[in-house]
Amino acid sequence: MKQVVILFGGTSSEHDVSIQSAKSVYEHIEKSLYDVSLVYISKDNTWYKFDGDFDLLTQNNWIEKHEQDDIFNIIKYLSYFDVVLPILHGKDGEDGKLQGMLELFHIPYIGCPPLASAIAMDKVYSKILLEQSGIPVLPYVSIDANDYMIEDVIYQIDFPMIVKPANGGSSIGISVAKNVAELDDKIKKASIYDNKILIEPFITGQELECAILETDHITTSDIGEIIPANEFYDYNAKYENKESITLIPANISNDVKLKIQEYAKKAFQTLGCKNLARVDFFYEKETKKIYLNEINTLPGFTTISMYPKLLESNGISYPSLLTTLIRKHLH
Repeated sequence: MKQVVILFGGTSSEHDVSIQSAKSVYEHIEKSLYDVSLVYISKDNTWYKFDGDFDLLTQNNWIEKHEQDDIFNIIKYLSYFDVVLPILHGKDGEDGKLQGMLELFHIPYIGCPPLASAIAMDKVYSKILLEQSGIPVLPYVSIDANDYMIEDVIYQIDFPMIVKPANGGSSIGISVAKNVAELDDKIKKASIYDNKILIEPFITGQELECAILETDHITTSDIGEIIPANEFYDYNAKYENKESITLIPANISNDVKLKIQEYAKKAFQTLGCKNLARVDFFYEKETKKIYLNEINTLPGFTTISMYPKLLESNGISYPSLLTTLIRKHLH
């Protein structure tokens, strides 16, 4: 039986989201086909062999009971497995660092390669490449949180503005600024997560998502729509407020659907992505404009996450999705 190891947790601000994703993956993976192990990475970057007690982990007292399960030689341990399945979101898991380490030691893994992961994680660099490929993105300003002039920002972008860390996910650190005083405050808030800050106009439009699965060909899912419970789809609206609504298929015309699928596939190829990604868009009905918002190379994997739900709408069940991804890397 082939050996699969799931990596989760990590040092990023999306640590808790990763735990939720990994729990869902572990519960749905076909254990009759694979011998599945788990590795938990703590917030201080200690790696542990994990026994599957996710409930104890979320109570924050798992580590003190399992300190003897830490992994001394990580590379040697991972080398025992046929494939690594990283379920890590954000910095140090989704930004190419982990992928680069695995490739350096010839350890098979599922997901996008180092360069694609790094570019997709950095919202500024990805915008530059996407623009050059003819894919529409929102106007933006990139600043250093330690060295910027408010006047330079408001000269280029009108209020209200979205302020976000350039590197990050799960909408952590993202907020809306409606005036100069708020803008300065929101920049400080975003800088907790990254000194590089991205500022865009806040638009009123549909939030749309497309899942991509690459096997021997690239599959683009139907389009899903997010109707957030809050002003925008922030962390609370994604994971805590049960009043947020997801619609599959989205309430859009077929022409818009096809154009979004075209842009999603082109973006996936432009950045050099592999295996899987979720591509997020905005659509303004009044102007009929589509904007690519961002590409997620390790999207959320809970049972209510849009990536698996979108592929379910294509007839690919959650367990089948995992099996498809794993089989691609087993020889």
